[in-house]
Amino acid sequence: MRIDLHTHSTASDGTDTPAELVRNAAAAGLDVVALTDHDGVGGHAEAIAALPAGLTLVTGAELSCRLAPSPSGEAAVGLHMLAYLFDPLEPELARERELVRDDRVPRARGMVAKLRELGVPVTWERVAELAAGGAVGRPHVATAMVELGVIDTVSDAFTADWLANDGRAYVDKHELDPFEAIRLVKAAGGVTVLAHPLAVKRGRCVSESAIAALASAGLDGIEVDHMDHDEPTRARLRGLAADLDLLTTGSSDYHGSRKTCRLGEYTTDPEIYGEITRRATGAFPVPGAGG
Repeated sequence: MRIDLHTHSTASDGTDTPAELVRNAAAAGLDVVALTDHDGVGGHAEAIAALPAGLTLVTGAELSCRLAPSPSGEAAVGLHMLAYLFDPLEPELARERELVRDDRVPRARGMVAKLRELGVPVTWERVAELAAGGAVGRPHVATAMVELGVIDTVSDAFTADWLANDGRAYVDKHELDPFEAIRLVKAAGGVTVLAHPLAVKRGRCVSESAIAALASAGLDGIEVDHMDHDEPTRARLRGLAADLDLLTTGSSDYHGSRKTCRLGEYTTDPEIYGEITRRATGAFPVPGAGG
């Protein structure tokens, strides 16, 4: 069984529509795929309607979070929390997701303004066009930079020179406290997994002590097998997960043609997937019916 628990569609910053994504997932030989667009669930209905026979959809979202500075002196750090199989209508979590989504537009406009100050002639009109009504994010800004020849790939924008956390053109947005995110997702019957926790090229990463604190607060797992983790990092994370009794997942973080990762490039062990579904009470995986 091949299981990919982290993908994006045009409902956020991917290039496949939700329908295209599930069809492409089936074509890639996946048995289970999770649709985890940033801070929203707007692509789920289309994905379910198009779900091919033989493919199961896990509904989810990737929540934007920021860990506050610690009393010991650790700086604030942004992180992403994968939330699976929560009740999308639970009002408190829905309200927080809406606050984050609403702040994405002024944040993207701010990044465009900073880039223009740095001599990059990106326009808000082009970034909005690339977002095409989905949740606008850094990959849309990065794509506009690629089109201008400023960088070669979208990934090249996620450096200190440009859009990485605390980069020259980075702009903060409203983000959830990760402890509050865990509480909200749990209250909505969902399961939480910390996405790419040691993706150092994206900027400052969450510390192991912070991951331990999140585990104590109810975090279910960490994403280990990911394109932004090298083999020593994966081994380190597996050891940490064992110490903290956390689940370990593997995922592509697929964004269509916007990034180089392929559907099913990294996968999750079926036993881990089974445990995620056992813990969830807010929603259930959706089996394909030939849509």
